[in-house]
Amino acid sequence: MAFAGRRDAPEPPDFGILKRLARDQLIYLLEQLPGKKDLFIEADLMSPLDRIANVSILKQHEVDKLYKVGSRPALSTSNQFCFLVRPRIKTMRYIADIVNADKMSGRSRKYKIVFSPQKFYACEMVLEEEGVFGDVTCDEWSFYLLPLDEDIISMELPEFFRDYFLEGDHRWINSIARALQLLSSLYGPFGKAYGIGRCAKMSYELWQNLEEESEGDGQGRKPEIGHVFFMDRDMDYVTALCSQVVYEGLVDDTFRIKCGSVDFGPDVTSSDKSIKVLLNAEDKVFSQIRNEHFSSVFSFLSQKSRNLQAQYDRRRGMDIKQMKNFVSQELKGLKQEHRLLSLHIGACESIMKKKTKQDFQEMIKAEHSLLEGFDIRESTSFIEEHIDRQVSPIESLRLMCLLSITENGLIPKDYRSLKTQYLQSYGPEHLLTFHNLKRIGLLTEQSAGETLTAVESKVSKLVTDRAAGKITDAFNSLARKSNFRAISKKLGLIPRVDGEYDLKMPRDMAYVFSGAYVPLSCKIIEQVLERRGWLGLEEVVRLLNGNEFSVSDSSVEDNPAWECQRVVLAVFLGGCTFSEIAALRFLGKERGCKFIFLTTAITNSARMMEAMIETKA
Repeated sequence: MAFAGRRDAPEPPDFGILKRLARDQLIYLLEQLPGKKDLFIEADLMSPLDRIANVSILKQHEVDKLYKVGSRPALSTSNQFCFLVRPRIKTMRYIADIVNADKMSGRSRKYKIVFSPQKFYACEMVLEEEGVFGDVTCDEWSFYLLPLDEDIISMELPEFFRDYFLEGDHRWINSIARALQLLSSLYGPFGKAYGIGRCAKMSYELWQNLEEESEGDGQGRKPEIGHVFFMDRDMDYVTALCSQVVYEGLVDDTFRIKCGSVDFGPDVTSSDKSIKVLLNAEDKVFSQIRNEHFSSVFSFLSQKSRNLQAQYDRRRGMDIKQMKNFVSQELKGLKQEHRLLSLHIGACESIMKKKTKQDFQEMIKAEHSLLEGFDIRESTSFIEEHIDRQVSPIESLRLMCLLSITENGLIPKDYRSLKTQYLQSYGPEHLLTFHNLKRIGLLTEQSAGETLTAVESKVSKLVTDRAAGKITDAFNSLARKSNFRAISKKLGLIPRVDGEYDLKMPRDMAYVFSGAYVPLSCKIIEQVLERRGWLGLEEVVRLLNGNEFSVSDSSVEDNPAWECQRVVLAVFLGGCTFSEIAALRFLGKERGCKFIFLTTAITNSARMMEAMIETKA
């Protein structure tokens, strides 16, 4: 899609239907166990379930008591147990223990296991091994997609990142293909598909196989989404490792946005209780600041509070009739806006306090140096100091990974030194964490000879061994060539700015990182859509290890006048950050198109590091 000239972006499709489908299917499954029943819910399904069907809906369908999977139920009088779970072996053993305990005590009940989003063969095997397979009935709740906002759909599968990229486990690819099939049947067919990465290619191919088997349910209807772009997380680790500075990203880094909502504690609410706030486009205050750089949020909020005060003050000169209208029509909305405004001001103050404590400016400066390839020694010293002061095990790891990826691996001396300091500061149990980070390519060591260039080998033939050693050392001390550096140069990821970068009126996607770096993932999407394929990006593809594809659906009429041609579905496999979402929203506004985000889960640097940490005995 050669980008159209700037015009208003089209409206996104209505994703509310996905929630209704999920709710109706869940109700159908619950009604298959008529009468009163106790429901056991897996911990990480609780928040998504809350967005689909609240407790009152469950109660309407005769759910008596609710338990969290993992807790031992009190003596229950219910004759029916229903388990709503992820397909995990550990959970199967938990269910088997409950069934076997009932058998031992001579208690007879009905047991139903509902797997979400799908059932895996390994789970049935475990139930069989435990001797309870014949006592339970199994079903699937095809809850693949949860709309978090008007343009964000999440599969809520945070484990996908570790399972696929570290363990090499392909089981979730089928879930991705089925999710795409569902979207395609409701909003498709999609005219053009692009992608890069091994997982992206496998997911696309499996989805196409499913489409062929079902003979394309979405065929024949007018499409609502014109393009789909698949992106593997391992194509761009750098963006996910950088500190976020757009408001929504900072709220996620500081308070953890979970399933589209956030718990603001007493430090934000200025009271002794926490408040759960849903963060989406319906929040009038949040929707205006979510994509803004943090530096311009405070001025916006103070202006907003002045405007709000002016609206309140209008009532002073009103007569009775006007006052009545004001109270019945405007007051409720103003009070709601006032409540949200005070919460977001509180959140900003809390973020400022925490970031001031953590030397945030120093950290951002070190990150920018790493991205640009300057003062690497200074940045390494900053990381060493960070480790020695024991600021945070997660943050220290993140900075080490950022150093490693931008430098295409650490020289052995630095790797050993940083690893030793880290283990001494945070404990030897992190040895396995280093193994995981090495396997996934986040924290690697350059092998001997990797930095030897053709020039060095020619020079070494002309001089003595001793002099050659000195020259090699000199070459080593220069910023080493790395794929990230080469890609960055090729795509112009580090903007060249004369004077100060204007964060209030940004001119490119780099504003999401204070003007220092354009997110690689977003730049690739921009370039491919602009060129309508990978032509001219061969060198970038080679540096990213290929697996790119570009496919047009001949059955879909390519009509540039259609609104759907300006709607792009960006599929992030392994997680997507709020910084990337903000950057592509900005690009969409600039180019008059609309980006919809489908991700296995929302991620950030801390979640990525936690997925790699191995401290269990």
